[in-house]
Formats: sequence, structure tokens, C-alpha cells
Amino acid sequence: MAEMQEESKSEAASNLTEEGEEEDSEDESEEEVEPKLKYERIGNDLTGILSKDAASCMAVHPKFLALGTHWGMIHILDHAGNNIRSKEIAAHTTTVNQISIDDAGDFMASCSDDGRVVITGLYTESNNQTVNFDRPIKAVAVDPLFFKAGSGKHYVTGDDKLILNEKGFLNRHKTNVLHQGEGPIRSVKWKSHFIAWANDVGVKVYDMSSRTRITHIAKDHSHRSDMYRCNLAWKDDRTLLIGWANGIKVCVVKERAQDDIRDLPSRYVEITAMFKLESYICGIAPLGGNLVVLMYDREVQLEGGKPVANRPHLIVVEPKMGDYVELSNDALSIRGFTEYRCNDYHLECISEESLFYIVSPKDVVVSKLRDQDDHISWLLDHEMFEEAMAAAMEHSKELKKHNYQEIGRLQLEHLLENEAYDDASRLCVKILGKNKELWEEEVYKFAKIRQLKTIAPYLPQGDPKLSPAIYEMVLNEYLQSDYKGFHQLVKSWPCTLYNIQTIVNAVLDRLDRDRNDRTLLQSLADLHTYEKRFDKALAIYLRLQDPGVFKLIHKHNLFDAINDKIVQLMQFDRDQAVNMLLDNIDKIPIEKVYQQLEKSPALLHVYLDRLFQKDPHLGQAFHARQVSLYAEYDPSRLLMFLRTSSYYPLQAAMKECETRDLLPEQVFLLGRIGQTKQALKLITNRLKDVDQAIEFCKEHNDEELWEDLISYSIDKPNFVTGLLQNIGTHVDPIILIQKIRQGMEIPGLRDSLVKILQDYNLQISLREGCRKILVADSFGLSDKQVKMQRRGICVEGSQMCQICHQRILVSDLRYASNIAVFFCRHAFHEDCLPVHAMERCAICSTQRRGPGSRDTFRK
Repeated sequence: MAEMQEESKSEAASNLTEEGEEEDSEDESEEEVEPKLKYERIGNDLTGILSKDAASCMAVHPKFLALGTHWGMIHILDHAGNNIRSKEIAAHTTTVNQISIDDAGDFMASCSDDGRVVITGLYTESNNQTVNFDRPIKAVAVDPLFFKAGSGKHYVTGDDKLILNEKGFLNRHKTNVLHQGEGPIRSVKWKSHFIAWANDVGVKVYDMSSRTRITHIAKDHSHRSDMYRCNLAWKDDRTLLIGWANGIKVCVVKERAQDDIRDLPSRYVEITAMFKLESYICGIAPLGGNLVVLMYDREVQLEGGKPVANRPHLIVVEPKMGDYVELSNDALSIRGFTEYRCNDYHLECISEESLFYIVSPKDVVVSKLRDQDDHISWLLDHEMFEEAMAAAMEHSKELKKHNYQEIGRLQLEHLLENEAYDDASRLCVKILGKNKELWEEEVYKFAKIRQLKTIAPYLPQGDPKLSPAIYEMVLNEYLQSDYKGFHQLVKSWPCTLYNIQTIVNAVLDRLDRDRNDRTLLQSLADLHTYEKRFDKALAIYLRLQDPGVFKLIHKHNLFDAINDKIVQLMQFDRDQAVNMLLDNIDKIPIEKVYQQLEKSPALLHVYLDRLFQKDPHLGQAFHARQVSLYAEYDPSRLLMFLRTSSYYPLQAAMKECETRDLLPEQVFLLGRIGQTKQALKLITNRLKDVDQAIEFCKEHNDEELWEDLISYSIDKPNFVTGLLQNIGTHVDPIILIQKIRQGMEIPGLRDSLVKILQDYNLQISLREGCRKILVADSFGLSDKQVKMQRRGICVEGSQMCQICHQRILVSDLRYASNIAVFFCRHAFHEDCLPVHAMERCAICSTQRRGPGSRDTFRK
């Protein structure tokens, strides 16, 4: 219930006064701790019961609740407070002190100050019984296995003595006093084989399996037991929890070592944890490895001189030997709490379900562990959205109230309220997923606060695909204030997301104001491309000289559209344009390119030059023009072109080179047309390059050229030096030396003569080496021939004479004949061969093996 949840806030976070006003925290900076438990007031039929009567005790079971009242009535309720029996059980005439239920939930025992103990079968009346004692009974505990046949139907009662009751022979009631003489017994708890009870002296444990008392835990405080009762609870079959006054003990039943020879019970109890609290204990229960304790504050407020009790507290502590750690502390708003004392409260639990029932005379509150929904609610209340989303993702299957998407949207609203627009945009991707409706709803929120540009990068672009109006709205937002951002979206977004014509119209409207804005024009070109209106896109790209024009042409095969735009493309980017033209000669013929570029010689030269580099034969029809283009724009490469190509007219090329006075090119052309003497003259007279002259003579290898060169050089000492150093292997140096006039000073003459002698010696050495190699090869081949002729040749027995057509080899020696075998492997009887055919094969004229010799073969 909302009322109870509000009243049970963690004391560390909010402590409410009686009037409901929030008190100031002593330390506002202290971080609030999430409570461990949540609370709900039980209503329904229970509300009507407590409006007429008052609760005195309650026993709980996973199946039902059993509530005892001060009028002696017992009500059987479900966990929501609804009656599950047609009428209450009028078991007693006065206050019900304690109720005990067996483990199966089949039988219930109750006791009262009227001296009666009533055993009630909830599903059968066969074992119902009422026992009258002559004294008030303060406590009762039924055997956990009471429901089993043959169990003995045990139960214990506590007044000034502890009595074990059971069915004896012939179902007669039999009693056995287990303990007495130490004051009234006000609390008894039975679990498995062990019965624990408390009196004015302390707490004792009885072992039913050995029928012995195994421990006594002395009372360690001076408080009256009738005002501060001892609260007992079994955590499990062997762990006993004791809460008495303001002290807590955790006790464990253990087995005694077998080698202990003392006359002692086989089991004993060890205190594993013991500590003191600041307030009195009204009840204690286990919660996993921790303890849940119902606390009654010893301090009171004074109201007109009358003591007023404080709210009870339910705390969760982690026990340690001699100390404890408080995990949570909740102040409870119990109805009428100002009038109650410590013994008016009870704490009962269903440990299997971690349910804790706080019982007071006019109110019953159930406390349970906070689940993941509660945890997430607390996180959301404290604006810890990231933690809430992580918890929702990790425990999605456990959630009933919350879900990941809902939490994310709450965080989204929080971020938008705090103007954290970037974080909110990123969060949309995580929480909205593929939900189209949620995406559109959130986008309109961003539009309302004029933050469409913030969320634009995160909008889904296909799965899901939002309404075109969403994308158009975002594009229009960019178009109004950010042309570059608009262009980026046009390039990155699929054109199927929006109506292209709508955006084109919007761009055209903006261009009416900014006619020459490059970014807008680029965007418009992209949009025309998406519309497949490539002519308009191409025109804009060329106007802008955008590199994307080449990609556009290739991608959409627009080569027909650029037949009249080749000059523009070349002027924009020569390299890319030429590469495109050369790669697509089949689509844009060379002749068409030539026609387009003919009026732009510089561009034509670039194209034809790259064409020639790709394949010297492709543009042969234009090589004549290329001569003049090279001569004008790249003379350094003209000679290479002239040497490589054979498709230009020599006379025209010669005339072009003469006009531009290109001497090396003239020399090459003169040599090519056969005017070698004129070319040599040009080298010697104009170029004055003896090395080139010598190379030219070597290239053509004409004696007359050598004589002309010698005649020209004989009066030029530098030329003479060059000739002496280079012609030794082509012309007899004596001819040159004889023509040198007496007394001429020749630079480097000594070195030149030495070189001539060295060249001569080298020639002699080469000749001698060649002769030796030739002789060695001759001997080797001759020896190989002799060995080949001496090799045996196999003659098969089935082989036939090629003349008489009889077997070559016969078994009768009387008819044996010598055999003639030739290198062609033909074999004859020697007697069959005519005299003129003895040395050469009668069939193929191959020489006989071993000429002049007779080879005889026998079988």
C-alpha cells in the first residue's frame, strides 16, 4: 500500500514526526541508503476483525495465517487478510497467548490464560482435543511432525513448568514434566528434535531424540521478563536465534566429539555470535545469513506529561562475534503505536518466502524483501537512471512492473529537462530500438525544443524506417541554418527515406537567395543524381568543377552525355579526364576526342601523349600532328617519339625540326632518310660533339662516314683525341695516325696511344681465346662422334632383312650370314646387299656403322 510504503521509508533517509512533517537531517550530505525491505498493511477481512477485537498473537504458515485475539478467538486467514473458514474458532474464553502450527499446516495448537490447550485439525477433526489445566498456560509448541501417523502427537506447554504432552496407551493423554522451578515459561519454540524455551533464569534446549536437556544459556540482563519477553526463533534445524531485552545471541547445536569420555549429552550448543542493540527487542527472525529484528525504542516522548512510545523499528543486521553491522533501519507507522509497549508487538516469519509479519493489537504489517521492481523504483526516485537501466537489463525476466524501455524513456525525459541533449540523443538508440512509433514521438519532442540537429546523427535509416516527414523535417532544419550539415545528410542518408522532389524544391528556394553557394549546388547535384536526372547533375558538377563528376560518369555510364564536354573535363582535371578517356576508348573513340580537343592544342597534346604512352599504335593517324605538338609543348620528348613511332611523314617532321632548329632531332631524321653524311656534318659543324659523331658512325658502320669524320677532325686536336680513344675497334688507327700532321699538339696523346695498344692487345687476346675454344670444341665433337659410332646397336630376333624379307637371325648356323647394320637401324644380310650398297643403307642411304668393317651377329 502506498500509505505503508510512505510510512516505512528508511530512517536514514526520512524520519517522519507524528504530524507527518519531515524532520531535518542531521547530515544532509550523507548519502541515502536503499532499504532492504518493503512493507504492506494487511487489510480485507482482517481490518474488520481488528476493528472489533485486538490481536494478541499470530502464527504463520506458507498456507495461511492464524490470528489469536484478546477475546479468545482464532481466525484463519489467507496472506491477504481474507477469512478462509466460514467462521472463527472460539477456542478460548480469554486472551490467546500463543499459537503453534505443525510443518504440514494440518494441525494447530493454542493456549490461553483460561487454562485450556486446544489442538485443532484444520482439515480433519479426528485428532482434535482440548486439555484443561488448572492454571494459565503462557506458551505452547506442537511437534513439527504432529501431522504424521504414529508420531505420538506430542506438544509442549509452558506455565511454571514445561510439560511434554503425548498420546499414550489407548490414546490416553500422557504428560511428562521436562523442567520446572525457575519461574514462568513464556516462550517455547520447537524445531526438528529440539525444543527451546525461556524462563526467568535463561534459555534451555531439550533434545527429543536423546530425551535430554543439552544446554542452559543464562539470562545476562536485569530486565523483567514479564515486560521484556524472550524472543526465540529457529533459523534452521540447528540454529537458534535469541533476542531478549536488548541482547542477541546466535546459537548452533553441534555434535560432541566421540572421544569425549565424559558423561555428557551427545550434542551441545555453541554461541557463535552475541551483541547488544540500542533498543529493546520485540521479535527476531532469520534472513539468509542476516537477522531481522523488530525493535521497541526505549526512549519516549512526553505529551502533556503522559509517556508516548516511539515508532517501532525493523532492522536488518549482519551478526558478527561481539559486534554487528546494521544494513537497514526502517521506522514503522503502526496504528496506535503511541499506546503500545514492548510485549504488545510480535514478529513472525515465513523464512522460505522471506516474509515478515509485524503484529500489534490493531494492526498487522507484512514485510518482504524488495524485489528488482522495488530496487529499480528506488533508483528512479533518486534519479539513478543508468543504474536502473543496468538492473533492468540484467534482471529483465524478473521484472513485473518495470521494463528497460520504460526506464530509458524516463531517463530521456530527465535528460531533456536538464538540457543534456547530446546524451538524450545517444540514449534514444539504446532504448527505442526498432520501435517506429516511439522514435517518431521522441523526434517530435526534439523538434519542439528545436534540437533536431542534435538527434539527426542517431536517426534510424532503414530498420525501422520512419515516416518521410520526419527526415524531411530534419533536412529542412539543416537547410535553414547549416548548409554543410545538410549536404552531409544528403550524402549519407539513403534517398529512399524522404521525398526527393520535396527537398529539391526546398533547395531551389534557398538558391534563389544564395545563387552561387557551392554547398547548396553540390547538394542539388546529389539530389538530381538520386532522381536519375544525370544531365542536370553533370552540369552542376562541371560548373563547380567537382571531382565527383568523374565518379558520377563512371557509376552511371554517362559517356554519351560528355561527348561535347571533353574540353571542360580536361580543363577541370587533366589527369582524371585523360585516365577516363583512355580507359573507355570503346565508348569515347579517339577520333571524337581529337575533334573536341583540336582547338585546344595544349590539351590535345596531353591526351595524345598519354595515348602514345599507353600504346604507340593506337593513335598512329595523329602522329604527324604529334610531331608539331611535341615540338611546341615538350621538345625534350620529341626525339623519343621520333625514334619510337614509324607513322609520321619524315619530310614534314624534318621541316618542323628545321623550323624550330632542333638539331638532335634533325640528325636522327637525316640518318633515317639516308642522308648520313649531311647528318654527320650537322653533328660536327653545329653540335661539335665528337662522341655523338663517333656513335653515329658506329651506328651506321659506313667506311665513308669514318673517312669523312677523320677528314673533318684531322685539324681539330680535341676531335683527334676522341677518335684515337674510340675508333680502335672499328677503324685501323694507322689510317688516322698517318694523317696527323707533324707537330700537332694533341691533348692526352700518350693516353690515347696506350689505349690503342691496349685495345690491340685485347683484340689479339680475344682472337687467341676464340681459336683455342674452337680447337677444343672440334676435338670434343670429334671424340663424341667416334664414341657414338662405336656404340652397339641392338638387333631383335624378329627383325627382317629389308631385301630378302627373311629373319635376320637364323638358328641354323649352316645358313647363317654376316649382318650389315646401319645407323638408321636398318639391318640386312650381307649376302643380300649388292656391292655398291655395302657402305650406305639401301633404303635411306644412311652410313653403315663402322664403315669398312664387317659385323657378324649370331644368335
